Amino acid sequence: MQEELLQFKLQEVWTLVDLPYGKRAIGTKWVFRNKKDERGIVIRNKARLVAQGYTQEEGIDYDEVFAPVARIEAIRLFLAYASFKDFVVYQMDVKSAFLYGKIEEEVYVCQPPGFEDPDFPDRVYKVEKALYGLHQAPRAWYETLSTYLLDNEFQRGKIDKTLFIKRYKGDILLVQVYVDDIIFGSTKKELCNAFEKLMHEKFQMSSMGELTFFLGLQVQQKKDGIFISQDKYVDDYAGVSLDRKSTTGDCQFLGCRLISWQCKKQIVVANSRIEVEYVAVSSCCG
Repeated sequence: MQEELLQFKLQEVWTLVDLPYGKRAIGTKWVFRNKKDERGIVIRNKARLVAQGYTQEEGIDYDEVFAPVARIEAIRLFLAYASFKDFVVYQMDVKSAFLYGKIEEEVYVCQPPGFEDPDFPDRVYKVEKALYGLHQAPRAWYETLSTYLLDNEFQRGKIDKTLFIKRYKGDILLVQVYVDDIIFGSTKKELCNAFEKLMHEKFQMSSMGELTFFLGLQVQQKKDGIFISQDKYVDDYAGVSLDRKSTTGDCQFLGCRLISWQCKKQIVVANSRIEVEYVAVSSCCG
C-alpha cells in the first residue's frame, strides 16, 4: 500500500484541496490480489487504490471513454507471424500504467481509507492523472502510450489499433498492447533492445523476458516453432474435466438466517466465466 501511494507521489497524480462548492468527491477503496504465473503459483501480492467509478455520471465526470483492446485472435495471429518469421517474442508490463494518462475533466476523490491526512481529514484529492477505476482511465492511458510510440516512428495498425509497427531497412519490429501488458518481437534482436530502452525512458517498466504466459495462453517458444496451450485457462472456466460443465452454488438468507442452499452442476457448457456467473445468478433467482 505504501508502495502504491509512493507511485502517486512520484507521478504527481493528485493534489490535496478543499472540495469546491457544488462538486462531489468520488469514493476510493483498496483492491488486493495475487498475481500468478503460468503454473498458477503466486509470484506477487498487489495492493491497488481504485476510484469507485460506478458513481461517476456521464457528461459530468467523464465524456469519451472508448479505448481499443487487443482480441485474443490478434495475439494468436501475432504469435503465428513470429513463428513464421522465426523471431523470439518478449513481454514487459508498465507499473501503474493508468497513472501516466492525463485526464481533462475536473475530478475529485476521497482520501485513501487508512491514509487520511491527520491535519486535513475533510479535504479531498483533485485528480490530475487517470486513477484506476475512473471510466476515462483506459482511454487516457492508451492515448499517452500511442502518442509516445507514434512520435518515435511507429505506425499504428490499420485494422488492429493495438498493434504498432516499426520498419528499419529490411527488418520489422512488432508491438502488441493489451492495456498495461506489452508483447513485442523483431526480425532483428537489436530493435527489441532499442524498444526496451525507449520504453524505460518514459515509463517504469518490468521486463519479463521471453513470453511464456499471456491472456490465458501458455506459450513455449522452441526452435521448431511456438507451442500454445490453454490448460490453466480451461481449468479458471471448466470445473469438470469430462464434460466441461461448471458447478453452481448459492445460499439464500432471510435477514441473517440461512433458509435455502444448493450446489449442482450446470446443464450448459459456458464459454466464459461471466456466462457461468449469469447461469448461477439465474438459477439462484429462480
